[in-house]
Amino acid sequence: MSGRDYLRISGSPLVAQAAIDFVADPAHGAADLFVGTVRDHNLGKPVRGVSYDVFDGLCLTVFRELAAEVRARWGERLKVYIEHFQGRLDIGGVSILVAVSSPHRDESFKACRYLIEEIKHRAPIWKQEHYVDGDSEWVQGHALCAHGPADETIGL
Repeated sequence: MSGRDYLRISGSPLVAQAAIDFVADPAHGAADLFVGTVRDHNLGKPVRGVSYDVFDGLCLTVFRELAAEVRARWGERLKVYIEHFQGRLDIGGVSILVAVSSPHRDESFKACRYLIEEIKHRAPIWKQEHYVDGDSEWVQGHALCAHGPADETIGL
């Protein structure tokens, strides 16, 4: 982790305030925070929880690459926080935190959105849903779904 980046995989509960505190900067007038949580359904099936499996070393490499990409695109002064949970979460559990601060809001908004979309496409993170009926299923990642990359999603 550099002074401008906090990049981590964690088996402990994720705390949004930690992300906000990390990206706080007196020279920045904007901070954006994305909090991903486990929802109670997917594709019409009631969900009771999700397990996340992460290839830690490669995932952190992807996080570092993404932090460098947003700085190259939206400014060297950005501060970036990316933390993903590894393990099992119940409904409402926080699976990912992405925060970005910048001198102005436009850069912060765009960089935060780009990061979460690209993490979904590029990071080696696998998700197993646990259903109310007792079944479990590994869910295909967004890279395999019909969603386009972040540039298409947000018109960058």
